[in-house]
Amino acid sequence: MSTSPARRPASATVPAALCLALAAALLTGCSPAAEQRGGGGAAGAGDGVGGTAASSPRAHRALPFELYTHCGIDEARVGTTYFEAETPLSDGSGNPPEGWDNPVQRGTMTLESATAAVFTDEAGHEVRFRARPGATAFKRICA
Repeated sequence: MSTSPARRPASATVPAALCLALAAALLTGCSPAAEQRGGGGAAGAGDGVGGTAASSPRAHRALPFELYTHCGIDEARVGTTYFEAETPLSDGSGNPPEGWDNPVQRGTMTLESATAAVFTDEAGHEVRFRARPGATAFKRICA
């Protein structure tokens, strides 16, 4: 009898793919003087992309992004920069609003500047984010 190795669900491999996509973006579109930006959500684990503080994707470049939505849409990490939503979104009970995937929404994050980013997706959602200067962690950890 032959047994196959256990397969991980496709969602388990997405963070690695996103890291590889950002690594390629960093290698082709870096500005050594700018701050680093990558991706993440309030849980901070396995839901975004990252990089080093010495390099940065160019502004106005749309990067593949998984926005953590499990406890609503409030924060995102892009590289080492922590962002907060200009208008946080939830269903009123700490969940994402109707029409959003849970625990993550796949889309793109466009870095408009070192302090502004916009998440968009194929469903038509758009969330504007502002950087939190000096932040080194999420304001709230969601499990």
